[in-house]
Amino acid sequence: MTSVFKPLALSLALAAAFPSSGAFAQTTIASASSVVITAGRQAQAAKDVLADNVVITAEEIAKSGAASVVDLLQQQRGIEIARNGGPGTTASVFIRGGNNAQSVVLIDGVRIGSSTTGGATWSAIPLSQIDRIEVVYGPLSSLYGADAMGGIIQIFTKKGSGVISPTISAGLGSYGTRKLQAGFFGNVASNLSLNMSAGHEESDGFSASKPGAGTFTYNPDKDGYKMDSFNGRLIWEISKGYELGASVLHSRNNAQFDAGAGYDDRSIATLETIAVFGRGKFTDYWSASLQYAKTADKGYTDASYGKSQIDTRQDSLSFQNDIRIGKDVLQLIAETRDENVDTTTLALNGKRTTNSFAASYVFKQDAHLASASIRNDRSSQYGSNTTGSLAYGYRFTDALRVNASYGTSFRAPTFNELYYPGYGVASNKPEKAKNAEIGVYFEQGDTQLSAVYYQNKATDLLVSTSVCPVEKATHQFGCAYNVNKATLSGLSVGGSTRFADLTLRGSIDIQDPKDDTTGKRLARRAKQHATLAAEYAIANARVGVETIYSGDRFDDASNTKPLGSYNLLNLYATYEVAKNTTVLARWNNALNKDYELAKNYATAGSNVFVGINYGFK
Repeated sequence: MTSVFKPLALSLALAAAFPSSGAFAQTTIASASSVVITAGRQAQAAKDVLADNVVITAEEIAKSGAASVVDLLQQQRGIEIARNGGPGTTASVFIRGGNNAQSVVLIDGVRIGSSTTGGATWSAIPLSQIDRIEVVYGPLSSLYGADAMGGIIQIFTKKGSGVISPTISAGLGSYGTRKLQAGFFGNVASNLSLNMSAGHEESDGFSASKPGAGTFTYNPDKDGYKMDSFNGRLIWEISKGYELGASVLHSRNNAQFDAGAGYDDRSIATLETIAVFGRGKFTDYWSASLQYAKTADKGYTDASYGKSQIDTRQDSLSFQNDIRIGKDVLQLIAETRDENVDTTTLALNGKRTTNSFAASYVFKQDAHLASASIRNDRSSQYGSNTTGSLAYGYRFTDALRVNASYGTSFRAPTFNELYYPGYGVASNKPEKAKNAEIGVYFEQGDTQLSAVYYQNKATDLLVSTSVCPVEKATHQFGCAYNVNKATLSGLSVGGSTRFADLTLRGSIDIQDPKDDTTGKRLARRAKQHATLAAEYAIANARVGVETIYSGDRFDDASNTKPLGSYNLLNLYATYEVAKNTTVLARWNNALNKDYELAKNYATAGSNVFVGINYGFK
């Protein structure tokens, strides 16, 4: 553990080197006065939310200098990442030890993801269009349906209010990185708001693979990417309490990767979402919303081993009613979702429909908080699944609260796990899990602390195995089959505080993500990971230091390919040169650590980024 404390100690030493200043610039800290939407599908004061959560604010995103959404999430507690190279390449996000397909990702309330591989295609999500991110930990299938086993990540795109105003940001960095974003946000009329933003980013990159990857993968060329994105939202307030709106997001990422020397391997990932919605407050006690959305996850690969196209299209309709009963809220939800898969592998092509009904009740009375929810999802492909959740919280004081909860969840089998030739098994059923947790939360003034212990037991896990059913028994490479069990347990501790002009925040996760069938640790997951950051406000400037630590991992399920532990040190500074105009300088991996997120795939060395933001309030 010595390697953990060296960068942490250096962080504190660097922070202490900056003297305090009487002119204090407010630093954003997620507090109980903030609002969380994702945990209950409604706006709730953070102090009333019973699910463990983290909110990444617009300010934190602006000063992060992160190269991608994945790099930003790597800095959060309870989250680990894996990636086959630099920004733009294939990536996975693990919440509380669950795999990439065991979480749900929403953009402005619209579910995204691939029905063939499972989970979100992270390389196609444009960081330049994001205003805020909410991460809610634990099972939420009783509110969101399939796949919400490890948690929910909801991304809110940029929007504004008041007088319409422009924004622009631009930056340059190592590896030939260039970024540009421009847009305008606000009201074009007293009852009409319009938000539009476009972005472009590209990087020359570095070789995604390392020599150890072998002849059939290694290619010493540079693997860069180009991403173009657009985001728009129009909201018309028909009358007080009633509004109609529409939103659109389009992103296209053209990235290079390595599949052997002598070929320019490329992967083009396209993400599209279109939604139309209406909201109304019909009485003082009843409000409702209706949303229709279309999403597309398109993946085209041109590699030395061939070309392929894998597309997922989703059409969803959601009707939600919120009925207030005193301080309590009864929620009734009806949804339907069609998934369509169209690929160059004809056996995968098909469609499934899921019809869902859910109800939840949120209770508030004096020192007591409670919630209960139940949901049924009936799929045309894998049948009916019912999930539920119970949570209770008690306030000992205004500052101290204890929560406890129990919930069930499931993950739908992907089209690959059902139909891929020689691998999928059409009779595969959903994975299921039962999660119990208890947490302690403290907030007083500028100090917030939390400690949560959880245990999530999963059954019927779909894994690649040689123990196949009769119809696959002769396949020499095995198949996907419901044979494994796993326990994802751990302690997640986080906190932040402020002393005059100094803000400190940190987290540590001690976990045991274990395959109970084999006794092995789940691939690419560490037993410890931690973060620590310090920031000083000096007149119109802020200087900060961050550290990220991850313990050792294994690249494979059999635990024969070790991945070493790593610790990263990042430094940054921002300066407000004029009203609403800020410059940013960031030095990532300042100690130039050589580490791997996937075996024999490279990561960025010491690198810098300098940018300017105008119009962000």
